[in-house]
Order: sequence, then C-alpha cells, then structure tokens
Amino acid sequence: MYFFIIKEIKTMKKNLAIALLLSVSAFMNAQNSQENTNSKPISASKISFGVKGGYSLSSMKFFDDPLDSKSYFYAGVVAEQPITSKFSVQAEALYTQIGGKQHFPVVNFTGSGIVEDGSIEFDYQLTQIQIPVSAKYYFIPNLSASVGMNFGINMSEKIKTDQIVNGSTSHNYENVKTLNLFPFLGAEYKITESIFVDARYNFNFIQVNKGDFTTKIGFLQAGVGYRFK
Repeated sequence: MYFFIIKEIKTMKKNLAIALLLSVSAFMNAQNSQENTNSKPISASKISFGVKGGYSLSSMKFFDDPLDSKSYFYAGVVAEQPITSKFSVQAEALYTQIGGKQHFPVVNFTGSGIVEDGSIEFDYQLTQIQIPVSAKYYFIPNLSASVGMNFGINMSEKIKTDQIVNGSTSHNYENVKTLNLFPFLGAEYKITESIFVDARYNFNFIQVNKGDFTTKIGFLQAGVGYRFK
C-alpha cells in the first residue's frame, strides 16, 4: 500500500510538471506572436514613390501692397517613408512658377492734356524647383495632415510685359534670393491605394528678396497624384 501511494504521488508530480511546461511554452509562443504582430507595421513599412501635379495660385506683395494673383501648374515626384501606422515623412521635387501681376496705366500727352491709353501688365515670374519636406499624421488610414518646409530654388527670375518696355518684353528680376523658404500646412486624402488628392498652403512669412524692398509670396497648391505599388 505504501509503495502504491508513493508511485501515485510520483505519477502526479510528473503529470503536473508536463502540464506546467506545456503552459509555459504556450504562454511564450503567445507573447512572441503578439510582439511580431505589433512590430509588423513598422518593420514591414516600405518607402513609396509616386508622381503628382496640379494647380498653383500665388499671391505676391510689395511691403503691404498686394499684386494680382498668378496661376500656374506644378508637377513632380514624391516619396513617403512610414515611421509608424500614424506618422510618416514625405519629400518631393516639384517644378513650378510663382509670382504676381501688376498693371500700370499708359498715358499719352496731347494738346488737350494727358490721355490714358490702356495699361501695361508686369508679370513677375520666379521659376523654381521646389523641395517640400513634411511630417504627416494619419487621422484615419486614408486621411492625413502635414506640416513642413518648402525649399524653393530659383531657376530664373524674370519680369515679362505685354508691351515693349526699354526695348524688350522680358527683363531680369533683380535682388531675389536664390533659395526661398515657405513653411506650409497641408492635407491629403487617398481615393484608392494608389490615387490621392492633396492641397497645401505655403505661407509668406519669409521675404524672397534681398535688401529693404520687402517682397513676399504665399501660394496655394492643389492637385492629384499616383503612388506606384
């Protein structure tokens, strides 16, 4: 009887040990699976590339005197690197033109006095390669907001006129910085996995000219893009 009891106790201990080992093993596997699931969005995130283009409307002013707005297009490439499921970093390279328009009356002196004969349009054109760099936050998977800085590198600075002025209709626009900085806020919505629409406003906080003749430009950009899978 004594040996039978001892044998039963040993058998119970052995079964208990096996059950304990199985429980620990299952717990460890569950923890590893959870960690892999949680880390997947970050480790599996890949940089995406695409193209985009759209409409640009810029507002230019000398000191506090606003000029007429200027319309143009923009086009370029975009790359986005996700950091988490909510945050990502985006960089772009865009070709565009910003500036403004101004009209001055044309007057003629006649025997009866000064006669106004139409007007001359001055079109201020800063043709740029822009490099917007932004941080994006996704409120939901398809909708994000962005904040960043747009680095505008001037390729040419011109003043075009619709009539001949000083022997030409095109003149160099002097005393303009080669590099212009535009802080911006924007938003993006993904229509599909590849197609998106976005809009941003680039603020005129920093003047674009050299010297004391304060010149500032702010502009809206709105368009559509396509990300390659």
